[in-house]
Amino acid sequence: MATLLASIFLLPATCSASAPGLLLRGAIPRFRRALASPPRMSSSSASPAPAAAAAGEKPAAAPYGSWRSPITADVVSGAGKRLGGIALAGDGRLLWIEGRPEEKGRMVIVKEDDNPVDVIPQEFAARTVAQEYGGGAFAVQDNVVVFSNYKDQRLYKQVTGTGSLPVPLTPDYGAPDVSYADGVFDPHFNRYVTVMEDRRKSSLNPTTTIASINLSGGDVHEPKVLISGNDFYAFPRIDQNKMRMAWIEWGHPNMPWDKSELWVGYFSENGDLTKRVCVAGGNPMLVESPTEPKWSPKGQLFFISDRGSGFWNIYKWVEHTNEVVPVYTLDAEFTRPLWVFGISCYDFLGKSNHIILTYRQLGRSYLGVLECESGSVSLLDIPFSDLSDVVTGNDYFYIEGASASIPMSIAKVTLDESKAKVVSFSIVWSSSPDVVQYKPFFSTPEFIEFPTSTPGQNAYAYFYPPLNPMFQGLPDERPPLLVKTHGGPTAEAQGILDLSVQYWTSRGWAFLDVNYGGSTGYGREYRERLLEKWGIVDVDDCCSCARFLVENGKVDDQRLCITGRSAGGYTTLASLAFRDTFKAGASLYGVGDLSLLRAETHKFESHYMDSLVGNERAYYERSPINFVNKFTCPVILFQGLDDKVVPPDQARAIYKALKEKGLPVALVEYEGEQHGFRKAENIKFTLEQQMLFFARLVGKFEVADDITPIKIENFD
Repeated sequence: MATLLASIFLLPATCSASAPGLLLRGAIPRFRRALASPPRMSSSSASPAPAAAAAGEKPAAAPYGSWRSPITADVVSGAGKRLGGIALAGDGRLLWIEGRPEEKGRMVIVKEDDNPVDVIPQEFAARTVAQEYGGGAFAVQDNVVVFSNYKDQRLYKQVTGTGSLPVPLTPDYGAPDVSYADGVFDPHFNRYVTVMEDRRKSSLNPTTTIASINLSGGDVHEPKVLISGNDFYAFPRIDQNKMRMAWIEWGHPNMPWDKSELWVGYFSENGDLTKRVCVAGGNPMLVESPTEPKWSPKGQLFFISDRGSGFWNIYKWVEHTNEVVPVYTLDAEFTRPLWVFGISCYDFLGKSNHIILTYRQLGRSYLGVLECESGSVSLLDIPFSDLSDVVTGNDYFYIEGASASIPMSIAKVTLDESKAKVVSFSIVWSSSPDVVQYKPFFSTPEFIEFPTSTPGQNAYAYFYPPLNPMFQGLPDERPPLLVKTHGGPTAEAQGILDLSVQYWTSRGWAFLDVNYGGSTGYGREYRERLLEKWGIVDVDDCCSCARFLVENGKVDDQRLCITGRSAGGYTTLASLAFRDTFKAGASLYGVGDLSLLRAETHKFESHYMDSLVGNERAYYERSPINFVNKFTCPVILFQGLDDKVVPPDQARAIYKALKEKGLPVALVEYEGEQHGFRKAENIKFTLEQQMLFFARLVGKFEVADDITPIKIENFD
């Protein structure tokens, strides 16, 4: 399978037909529009529509899907900077990693200032490929930054504000075969402690350890392995007061959210780990997945676990009795699944006894201040409805967040003396700072609960109705629907502002983002609905939700389309192969052959499907490639040629089979793209071609944008 989450943060993709690195199956004819349509604008132009709408003009009646919109594919591809982690420098200013589509997805460390400044030179990029999805690519202490450089995967040290160049800390092995992630500075020894993934002997089964990197002197030293023997490690976290380190580890066939262990080790005088204690996860009678260990300013170990209730809540370790006690419990999720390293869903506020925490409950995030001794929480009111990482100062903190009208951003929040109320809230970084001009065109998601195919059981989704102040649908017409199946599948749709969604809704499409059974955010029981039922529960829920909208008169049952990326691409293909709900689909780096994926995918997910699929018969029966005869509608596929998670053979096999069957099909391949598209031109191209593909084959309308179509086999 694949995700994934990463995927969770990627926009659908798109570029111009002549873009370098783009491989198309078939020639590119010019699409001659035969139907009358409203006046169109080029995909790169801006529209005066907001001003016209504000002037009180009556919306023009036009077919759903044909509406003119200023939210073009150029706007979408240029607006989506990515966020790759945050940290506080010694002067209290924020550092973050941003991914820039205009620089082919380069990940840059930036420091907060009146005019934010790049910390690393142009020839460097802060990104690790550990476990393929990376994360935790940098750490900072005072004015020293240690980061993983994407090109060679070596660690470098950069002193900020000096103009000096980064200095390598780890050996050059001749190839980027050793990666580092989730590192921290060791206050007791002059070193950097990090997760290390070594692929020199095997790229499919690399060795993962926790290792230390010497920071003294100018020489490059071989990393020293501190912990080894298990399949995976994360969160090495060192107590500032005593020579102790906590970490998380887990082994096949588990994923970190299935079952993991929290350990504490004690350093000897030479820095080796001697005594070790299993804090949580070692009891075979108690299934839990502890995560996010952190030492408090007083040297107490806090962490998050889903023991007992099945919800990730906050706990504390009592060292002298080796007991775990709850700190704050609620039927809500206080963290998210460990797809990427470096997650930080809570943090200690300065040296006080307070924790800034976030949790997610029934489709919405909440922010609070926990007083550790009393266990009481004061909720804080800020404009974000979805929250992720947080880092803290003394009476302030920075938090990543978004809402239905605010794109992914970082805000600085200052509290009053009681630490219970917000004094100030200011956004210091935005993935899309110019989107406010398009606000009249934003469709607000409706959180819906719908019945599944299992009697008495419900699931959840976000429904975005079509909205454009310049247009309204024709009388007695219902809009087409595009259903999105999120990646993971252990992930969650979040109902936040995403211009790639508004691209559809502002043109007259309804859009549905489904949190099918197996999604996160609703506890372990909901997450485990998908165990041995991937390709069944997710497919049923997506089809059930689409029918639910049809039955409620929200959408046109003859124009139901579906799209998904990675694992969502699998759910898309499975929905098209094994159900007759949808009339067309788009798969972005999706899985077609479960057995092939299991054989070829990377170590992190190499056993993931075993729990999701089950036995060998299920692997065969739920692979869309084995049942091409059951496909009855058009499909368009998009694939990165450097994808190590879902290799290109998957898309090619589906394309070849559907072409031979005689169904309309198209395949777009991108050179230089991995799992998820990062280049602006590819993001643009994919988005436009999906829109045009659906319009030509099932839409019954003409798109307003001037788009050159690719050739569709068995159609053009």
